[in-house]
Amino acid sequence: MSPTVMAGLLIGALCGVWTFVMGFTGWYKAPAHYQIFIPVVTLIEVAVLLWGLSRTARMGRTYSGQVVAGTLMSLIGGAVIVCLSLVFTTVAFPEYFDEINAMSRDIMTKAGKTEAEIAASIDAVSTMQTPLGNAFAGFVGTVITGIVASALIAIWVRARPGSPQVSRSRA
Repeated sequence: MSPTVMAGLLIGALCGVWTFVMGFTGWYKAPAHYQIFIPVVTLIEVAVLLWGLSRTARMGRTYSGQVVAGTLMSLIGGAVIVCLSLVFTTVAFPEYFDEINAMSRDIMTKAGKTEAEIAASIDAVSTMQTPLGNAFAGFVGTVITGIVASALIAIWVRARPGSPQVSRSRA
């Protein structure tokens, strides 16, 4: 299997595992734990991109080739994340959005928000609170993170034209 496909599948699988860890532990219902979700999935994606791009660099990919490879890794990972997100919100945790809203309502009540402010805030996010909307948001976040991270990682992790590394990998 190519490093690009392998890294993409790994991004999706590891982010999916983290999502289910958050679900089965109930951390997604606890404000302190809920806030660590995005930093952890970002760290997972960047770490796997570093790993994957170090392998594609050995294949002779230069800067632009590395950015393309990282973007493809992220697209593959994003597709896996869409599937796992749909399973998470429709099969494993069908009450996910109601529980998130209850947590948000509790936080805003403790912060002294009025019932009208709370309702307006919850209504504002309700359009994305569908299994497909949530899955799409995960896909977009994964791809954008992947493009930006790949562009930065490729500055350092890439084959240099004329380097012995490139010559060996093509032989």
